[in-house]
Amino acid sequence: MARVIVDVMLKPEIHDPQGEAVLSASHRLGFGGVTAVRQGKRFELEIDGPADSAALAAIEELARELLANPVIEEFTVSPG
Repeated sequence: MARVIVDVMLKPEIHDPQGEAVLSASHRLGFGGVTAVRQGKRFELEIDGPADSAALAAIEELARELLANPVIEEFTVSPG
């Protein structure tokens, strides 16, 4: 059993209203040093067998087809 992490984020050029809302709220709460916030998603997948290159390639395909919208999001896959 192994764990694989998929982090999905909006592409930098895509407007992120939720990130902007968190930034605004952080300033209202006194955290003025926060200069930018981007909101994303994290998936933790448990797989049978090791998180070898073949397994990571399969998870990358899953992320591309199901977990992320490649038009507006980018993702990373890493052993967890």
